[in-house]
Amino acid sequence: MSYQPPASRSTNALAVVSLVSGISAWCMFPVLGAIIAVVCGHLARGEIRRAPPGSMEGDGMAVAGLVLGYLQLAFGVLFIIVAIGFVFLGLSLHAWH
Repeated sequence: MSYQPPASRSTNALAVVSLVSGISAWCMFPVLGAIIAVVCGHLARGEIRRAPPGSMEGDGMAVAGLVLGYLQLAFGVLFIIVAIGFVFLGLSLHAWH
């Protein structure tokens, strides 16, 4: 009977960057952090998928970074739409007076 050490698993660095950027998108850098989180999250998931099965971890972190990044971008777009709506509403109300 021979002993075989467990296979070493590494955590994908882009998955960590995606998660950290996704968190920072909500705390410090809304647009830049969200874009970095989304790009790195997609790249990380691709690398993890192409790696030999069981050799790389971090898919959950990449998905979390993607969710945080996409949510931040969606809220940013929604904020811009609402702000533009208020501007047009304000201009149209001003025209009636």
